Amino acid sequence: MKLTLRIWRQTTASDLGSYETHVLEHVSPDLSLLEALDQLNEQLIESGKRPVSFEHDCREGICGSCGFLVNGQGHGPRAATSVCQLYLREFPDGAAITLAPWKAKAFATIQDLMVDRSALDRIIAAGGYCSTGTGQAPDANAQPIGQQQALKAFDTATCIGCGACVASCRNASASLFVAAKLAHLGQLPQGQPERAKRAKAMQERMEQEGFGSCSSNLECEAVCPQEISADWISWMHKEKLKIF
Repeated sequence: MKLTLRIWRQTTASDLGSYETHVLEHVSPDLSLLEALDQLNEQLIESGKRPVSFEHDCREGICGSCGFLVNGQGHGPRAATSVCQLYLREFPDGAAITLAPWKAKAFATIQDLMVDRSALDRIIAAGGYCSTGTGQAPDANAQPIGQQQALKAFDTATCIGCGACVASCRNASASLFVAAKLAHLGQLPQGQPERAKRAKAMQERMEQEGFGSCSSNLECEAVCPQEISADWISWMHKEKLKIF
């Protein structure tokens, strides 16, 4: 198949940047979009040009490293799919695809399709962990947890921190990311001692990092590759007001 890629190119954060158009011919529809970028980069390097910068690691949809806008959509048109698992067969032959980096005040551009998402790490560092001393590791069954409780905690633990929810929100809010991290620990026995402190600290850090507020347009839920529900944002707001 033939593919036309319109890619945002920006050497440094201070550059204005612009789109470049590249054509790939005779590419297999079984390639992922990242593999198509690999093929393009090989051609650019062979011709003495700078390759396209984009972030990736596992390429299995579980690490959260990859991510950019594909035709204006976070991770592209396929629901519940990270960009590394988006295959060219999702597009018609001869398709023109526009690739752009996440856009948010808290996500500074590094180069091309790469942005600095360390603000999400700093939110986690503000309280997204259990620091209470537990002594020796307890037996796995020492703290019984109900099935529904465990399933709900796991649903939120699947957040991979890719940042698509931020980039797709009109206010660049990180509410879904923070809600998922809070709900993961807040529903388990191990997370109870620091539950109130955690909720307050992480939401305050989110505001300090420059993320916007949630306006409930639900775009975050629509683009989340793990299909985390926006209902957890309401749960998060209640957590901040609770005294445990």
